[in-house]
Formats: sequence, C-alpha cells, structure tokens
Amino acid sequence: MTVALLDSPEQISAVPLVNAAVRLQVLGCSGSIAAGCRTTAFLLDDSVLIDAGTGVGDLSLEALARIDDIVLSHSHLDHVLAIPLLADSVMRMRLAQPERGPIRVHGLPQTLDALRRNLFNGELWPDFTRIPSASHPILELRPIAVGQVLTLGSGSRRRRVEVLPAEHTVPAVGFAVETAAGWWVYSGDTGPNPGLWAALSGRRIAHLIIETAFGDDERWLADLSGHLSPSSLAHELAQLGGSVQVHITHPKPGEVSAVLAQIRAIETAHRIEPLMKGQVFEL
Repeated sequence: MTVALLDSPEQISAVPLVNAAVRLQVLGCSGSIAAGCRTTAFLLDDSVLIDAGTGVGDLSLEALARIDDIVLSHSHLDHVLAIPLLADSVMRMRLAQPERGPIRVHGLPQTLDALRRNLFNGELWPDFTRIPSASHPILELRPIAVGQVLTLGSGSRRRRVEVLPAEHTVPAVGFAVETAAGWWVYSGDTGPNPGLWAALSGRRIAHLIIETAFGDDERWLADLSGHLSPSSLAHELAQLGGSVQVHITHPKPGEVSAVLAQIRAIETAHRIEPLMKGQVFEL
C-alpha cells in the first residue's frame, strides 16, 4: 500500500472482483476556491469520479473523456459544478464511441432532482440528459440509496463502492471503496453522523477521509450548516474503534492552519493528517 503526492493532476455481485490495485487520486479537497485550492473530487482508477468539484478541471481532455461514472455525495455546487462542463468538453469524443453510452451520474433521488431542476434546466445550463438527443444523451442520471453497493469500472478494475449515510443540510451520502487493504471511506459533507459509525462497525478501515469545515470558534456555523468542527470531530472519532489513518478534508481556504492546529490537540488513538490535493492512494 502506498500513498504519494503528484505534481499535477450495480449491483451487488457474489463473484469476487479481480484484485488489481485500487488507485484513488485527490483532485480537490478544499471547502471553497482560492489560488491552488480545488473543491471536492476524487478520481477512482481512471473512469470513476467520486464527486465533481473544481478539481476535475485539472484533468486533461483525454482523461476527462475516460470518465464513465460519477457518484455524487449531494447536490451542493462545490461537489457538482464540473459535471455540465465535463459533458460539454467530451461530447464530441464520446459521440465518436457510441458503444460506451452516456456518462452515468449516480446520486440520491433528491440529488438528481436538484440537478434536473436547478442545473440542467435549459437556463443555467443546457440539459445534457437530452443532448444531443433524448435517446442518445451525454449524461444519464441513475438513483442510488443508502446501503446500496455499486459495481463500477470494467475488466480488472471493477470496484465495489458502498453508499454510506451522511447528515447534511440536504440529503447526502458518503462512500466506501473496497480494496485489498481494507475500506477507503469518504464521509461526504456531514455533521454528527451516528449512522456512519454503525455502518462501519467491525470493518477494516484502510483510510478514513472525513470533513472538518470550520474551527471551533465557528462551531455554531458548523452545526447550522451540517458540518464538523474539531470538537465535534473528536466526538465522532471516539465512535470509531482501533487506530485508523484519518485524513481531514473540506476546510475553507485561509483557515486550514487554524483548523489543523485544533485537530492536532485532540486526544485520540487515530492518526490524523490533512488531505492534500494531488495525493494518491494505491491500495
């Protein structure tokens, strides 16, 4: 198992998946934008996006064209805004390969409904679920549910991705990717979330990616907006057994140092470090 930094950027199956190494690249992990900061997106192998924030824009056109599936934690703009631009960028390339079909966007029904009403509505952006035609669109929206296990990817890179509960201001989920080293877990945007720890109980966790969006001086804002602060993070991690490698995501630009200083004061058996844009997990 290796973790490195780069300079740049459905169904449950009883048949075991081929044990090719899982590769997860952090395209973005910031709570907002500034120079060098990208909002949340992970690239699983080379064909699956987990969330689609501004970090997706650092991929080459060829890399964008390889994406077949996008799984969304929730509907907030910092997690979905790359989808319409990606569809626009790769449309001509995908139309030249009709056998691949549309890019599949997986999300809770409420998340997909928000995309239809507020994004792909012909006003904010063209409806790529009907372009270039309703029978052959570039995007296809597919509903998911908490507890569902998706099988994504192809060949030796077919991956099991489980949908986990999250607690946010809109319907939201997290995700767990099964690897030979254990589960790679992403909390999504969430406040205190007892359902997550119940879902993870008894599992071998290789890495936990969990958000802490605000410092304790703004815990009131974290509570109001369905996020964690260092003190609420400490309470959450106390519900996770063992000693797990924990990576902090989603702090706001300009607040990272203060938030991390407060997190490092937490007494815990877990090993905590900041998640970094460009970081790669090979498991």
